[in-house]
Amino acid sequence: MADHIKIRPATGTWVVRAAGAVLGESTNALELTEGDYPPVIYFPRSDLAMAFFEPTQMTSTCPYKGDTNYYTIVAKSGPIANAAWSYENPLDAVSAIKDHLAFFHEKVAVEQV
Repeated sequence: MADHIKIRPATGTWVVRAAGAVLGESTNALELTEGDYPPVIYFPRSDLAMAFFEPTQMTSTCPYKGDTNYYTIVAKSGPIANAAWSYENPLDAVSAIKDHLAFFHEKVAVEQV
């Protein structure tokens, strides 16, 4: 793993909400810190209501984590485009985030409860 990336269990219970709905709650979330960026909480797919998530065509690549896939949240009030991302096949050094999703805080609420 790159020296500037750290992954550890996120302490406590974490919730993700969008458009008035709880999309997931987890005591098994991971916290990824990368350099000076704010920590990012990664939720296991098994703790998310995946029926609300649709894969999009958007992709990107991180030299430290691998190829990124994005998801739109299908909310009652309308779609929230590219609100979540996942590393479907992360690089070995960050393999712990496989089968996890993270969220853009500008689009959804991610909170420790």
